[in-house]
This record gives sequence, C-alpha cells and structure tokens, in this order.
Amino acid sequence: MSELKSVKRILLLSVIMSSPGPLVVGFSLLIGKSSTQIADFIRRTIELLSIILAFAVYCASTTDDVVDEIRKKKYEKGTNIFVSLAMIISGIVMTAVVLLSSGEEKTNVIPGLVIALSGVGSNTWFWIKYTRLGRKTNNKILIVQSKLYRGKSLVDTSVSIALGVILISQNQALSYWFDLVGTICVSIYLVFMGVTALNGEFKKEQELSQECAGREEIGAL
Repeated sequence: MSELKSVKRILLLSVIMSSPGPLVVGFSLLIGKSSTQIADFIRRTIELLSIILAFAVYCASTTDDVVDEIRKKKYEKGTNIFVSLAMIISGIVMTAVVLLSSGEEKTNVIPGLVIALSGVGSNTWFWIKYTRLGRKTNNKILIVQSKLYRGKSLVDTSVSIALGVILISQNQALSYWFDLVGTICVSIYLVFMGVTALNGEFKKEQELSQECAGREEIGAL
C-alpha cells in the first residue's frame, strides 16, 4: 500500500515539475527565437502530455491500493505506445524545425537556457528514481518513464549546450551549427528509443497471439 502511494507521489511530482516547462520556453520564444527553443517547446509539450497520461493511467489501474492486473496491462500497453510515439514525433519535429531554420540571428535565449539547465538536474533525478522503482516493482509504466526521463536529461543537456553557445558566441555560423548538430543527435536518439519501445510492444503482442493459438490447438486435440 505504501509503495503504491509512493509511486503516485513521484508521478504527481513529475507532472507538477514538468508543467511550467512549456510555458517558460513558450514565453522565451517571444523574446528570443531559436530553432532549438522552438523544438524544445514542441518536445516539452508532447512529453508533458505523456507524463500526465502516465499518472492518470497508474491511478486508474490501482483501485483502493489494489492493483487490477487485467486493467493494468491494458493501460500499460496504451501508455507505452503513446510515450513511444511521443518520442518519435518529438525527434522528427525537432529535426524538421532545425533543418528548416534560416540560421537568422538569435536574440535573448536566457529563459530557455535557465529552464534547460534546471531540467538537466530534475530530469536526471527522476530518471534515477523511476529506474529504481521500475526495477523494484517491475511496473512497465515506471520503466517507460525512466526511459523517457533519460531522454529528457540528454535533450536538456544538448539544449543547454546549444543555447549556451548562442548566448556566448558572437559567431552566427557557429551558433547555427550547434543548433543543427545538437538537435539532430538528440532527435536520432529519441526516434531510436521510440521505435525500439514500439517494436517491443508489437513483439509482445505477437508472442501473446502465438501463445493463445497454441492453447487453442491443444484444446482442439
């Protein structure tokens, strides 16, 4: 019982701490346009939806502190697919934004840099926390959340580096290339993780179908 409540508190805390991200980055776009910030805004919005969904699903799959296994597996599958698609979409959108960027001069990127730097610390903490809880409880939602936060930590590190270079460097070409290379590297990682997770879900579905078919054949004999 206490373990379930502990997990719920961690999930709720992650929702609360992730909520200001899209707002702050969206505000920073008004005073400092950067392809990295645009991509970061889109990414944070999609990820926030994923985190909220994970929290809602976990709460729905536990009734009066008792886990409903059938409902839990059903919700876990839907959540895993949604988060995987969110990773893939984030990666594709980030790549498209940076490739379509004109490389025009950036203005104030400090708000975006501040939220990215804070994200490195908080997301790394959630990554470690979800990894430990996932291994302890073998809960698929928590395992997927640990992978999501691992990606978030790496993305925030990349964003921090890119925005830091934009802020410090007076070389427009250098800023553009940091925008380009950093975003593409992280995008590839996110797409890879999303595709890997989706492939895992499809394999599980195939294995389950084969198992059911095998049982039917045995029953027929």
